[in-house]
Amino acid sequence: MAEGVRKDEEFSGTRPVEERHRIDEARLDGWMRGNVDGYAGPLTVLQFKGGQSNPTYRLDTPRCSYVMRRKPFGKLLPSAHAVDREFKVIAALRKQGFPVAKAYALCTDDAVIGAAFYIMSMEEGRVFWDPALPSQSGEARRKIFTSKIETLARLHQYDPDQIGLSDFGKPGNYFARQVDRWTKQYRASETQHIPEVEKLIEWLPRTVPEQKRVSIVHGDYRLDNMIFHATEPRVQAVLDWELSTLGDPMADFTYLLMQWTMPGLANADLAALNIPSMEEAAAIYCGVTGETVPDLNWYFSYNLFRLAGITQGIAGRIRDGTAASAKALESAKRTVPLSQASWDYAQKAGAK
Repeated sequence: MAEGVRKDEEFSGTRPVEERHRIDEARLDGWMRGNVDGYAGPLTVLQFKGGQSNPTYRLDTPRCSYVMRRKPFGKLLPSAHAVDREFKVIAALRKQGFPVAKAYALCTDDAVIGAAFYIMSMEEGRVFWDPALPSQSGEARRKIFTSKIETLARLHQYDPDQIGLSDFGKPGNYFARQVDRWTKQYRASETQHIPEVEKLIEWLPRTVPEQKRVSIVHGDYRLDNMIFHATEPRVQAVLDWELSTLGDPMADFTYLLMQWTMPGLANADLAALNIPSMEEAAAIYCGVTGETVPDLNWYFSYNLFRLAGITQGIAGRIRDGTAASAKALESAKRTVPLSQASWDYAQKAGAK
């Protein structure tokens, strides 16, 4: 238990801004005075420990705190780190009463701090990095997981056209687009030859499932991408919308279920911890949405291929000097095992 609690502490909280992530704080202060309602300095800037993609800062003022997410400096892959998309989706969802931070202002002018960024509210609460929730009681674990699953189901119930997000994604089969996208991202960041990836790049596009409906897809929906209420076992704010788009809700749903096969839950005694099993988690989600559970092997293969694309992107950023976290090296090493696991599921789904 102590190790899990230490993990929560290691990734949570802030630190002084790293030298390579320093910004012109005076220019930021001036911009916020002109663009963020109610803002009044002086401004103190810290950096959050967690997060490997878009550098994230805590901005403290005498009256309140804000969060700033910005693009990394330096060479970036096409379509990556689209902070303007993050801002758009949280602004739309906040209006619907969905648990997200308040979106204050977006700056697409690189001249202010050197990269595009946006400002949102600082949501106080708890972030859990260990999915076994060692710091929580059995009753709280069950409620935390139920809230997490029901919140995803709620996200998938919104009609994008009705909440101003009709242009948030492209038409056509979501999985076909995603396989193409992550293949391109992988190629752009490639640092080694991985035979399983080559087979997946050939097999996945030929076998994409039919898309039955379109919803907002978060893209990285997991426990440590949300803030829970400070004392209650409920989601206060879903974070990290960088990969969000319009697509097939089965992508988020199967990514959620796949977490039961990953370190943290795979070897845990779920009954003793009072954490829902994968089957119970699926039942909670389907109870809200009315969906049925598909054959998971293709989807698990796809999700692991996508994760391999993401970790390969991190490896590419290490090579190019733009990786935003000390944990980046650890993530980059996961590309080969993720690719192998993806091919294992592909074979269960019929790949030869």
